[in-house]
Amino acid sequence: MNKSSLSAIPQSGLAGLKENWRSDLKSGLLVFLIALPLCLGVSVASGFPPSAGIISAIIGGMLVSRISGSYLTINGPAAGLIVVVLAAVQALGEGDALAGYRYTLAAIVVASVLQVLMGTFKLGQLSSFFPTSVVHGMLAAIGIIIVATQTHVMLGVTPESGSLFSIIAQIPHSLLNMKLDIVLISFLGLLILTMWPLVGSPIPAAVIVVLVGMIFAWHFNLAQESAVRGSNYLVAIPDNFLASFYFPDFSKVFTVAFWESVLAISLVGSLESLLVATAVDKLDPYKRSTDLDRDLTAVGIGNIVAGLMGGLPMIAEIIRSSENVNNGAKTAWANFFHGLLLLVFVVFFAGFIQNIPLASLATLLVYTGYRLASPKTFAHVLDVGKDQLLLFVATIIGVLATDLLIGVTLGIVVKLAIDLVRGVWLGNLFKIHFTIQQQDKDTLIVKLSGSALVSNFLPLKKALARLEPGKTIIFDFTNGYLIDHTVMGFIHHYQQNYEAQGGQCRQVGNALETFSNHALAARLMTADDRK
Repeated sequence: MNKSSLSAIPQSGLAGLKENWRSDLKSGLLVFLIALPLCLGVSVASGFPPSAGIISAIIGGMLVSRISGSYLTINGPAAGLIVVVLAAVQALGEGDALAGYRYTLAAIVVASVLQVLMGTFKLGQLSSFFPTSVVHGMLAAIGIIIVATQTHVMLGVTPESGSLFSIIAQIPHSLLNMKLDIVLISFLGLLILTMWPLVGSPIPAAVIVVLVGMIFAWHFNLAQESAVRGSNYLVAIPDNFLASFYFPDFSKVFTVAFWESVLAISLVGSLESLLVATAVDKLDPYKRSTDLDRDLTAVGIGNIVAGLMGGLPMIAEIIRSSENVNNGAKTAWANFFHGLLLLVFVVFFAGFIQNIPLASLATLLVYTGYRLASPKTFAHVLDVGKDQLLLFVATIIGVLATDLLIGVTLGIVVKLAIDLVRGVWLGNLFKIHFTIQQQDKDTLIVKLSGSALVSNFLPLKKALARLEPGKTIIFDFTNGYLIDHTVMGFIHHYQQNYEAQGGQCRQVGNALETFSNHALAARLMTADDRK
């Protein structure tokens, strides 16, 4: 990268605020408009009070943005955590929603301490151990669960409590007993989400969904109907924001269910945050890199504060972060402004929020869930290879049939089994063999021996991160055996980033076999020489 481009990189801290406050405030305002309904929807779907998501987003914006290692990510509650949080509320509460909420707050605090420890001890890179298709399978399973549970809300029907498959089995009953005015609000919301991108308006589609929903909720007098029927069709938050704060109950800290919730919240929250932060770095026009360990520590601190105040766990959220980049944000002050605006709005305009129909929020979540598990997602995974589809589907089935932790573990086990079947030596499964040699003053050769897999490539990733920019790097795979899809994807993105900084990269070695026509498919470089 030349000096002129370096000088164009936005400053950080107070200097960055002075330099970029206009662009960051504008982006923060637009992100706030998206965040408000999503925070409410994620809260309700998670079994938390609606204001819990707003508490989390305020802390994520105003606190975490000041101590994090990222530049453009937006922190707050996200759909990816709905499943683990709702499961914790149900398991710990045993039918008592308020008690389950307070027990789950305690689990969030303990899980957040683990996040801080992971960041402190530089364990942020451990996210690399999870195969790409397993992560996508986990997210797709979450999407399916969100669609299944929120469909009932869109129909205006409350299903009987039970397992996931019981909730899915009750959808026909909800269809037969749907409330037509609620369904109309939901249908209009889906129509807007589908068609609004064609309009090309700078106003986020989520804002239009909420406003249209509020107009029809007023027309159908849902506020009075909720009071008469005892059903809750509108968002219920207190007039005084301070009344939204709840304190955690640690009395179940010595139970197995409590620690299962802690591990699930910590694993999914940390993994999603790290993956999103890395993805947002690729969108950053200035090609800045997040300090993943510092970012994980900051999110953990934010989650401790959120858990102590009654908030949901937060992560780096991809939809809001992507919009932040697209809106022209320059620094983390955009995240701060988005949190500040949420605080101002919930303090002074609680009455507005109380008129938002739950059906509109459910529509936003169902649309998000569908995108996580759409047919395009399945087709994309299949395009990379049948082996990746197997990992993807195995993870989905595992999550739906059991829980997130077991489902992800199943996906990893299937991945290791595939590698062994393909001839990877047991000793090479978790240990990589490579050398980095200097050919001349400006050329480095990274020579692989044996297999490079998601289960062993972390040392290679760390070694490449230490290389001086501006050189020519030759990846020599001629003595390699199996290079899997996750490693191919990592090398591809590494090359892009390294070349953006003025260096050059190329690969040497012809594959004996690739497992699909995709450019980043897993490949065998040489024959198995154990025979």
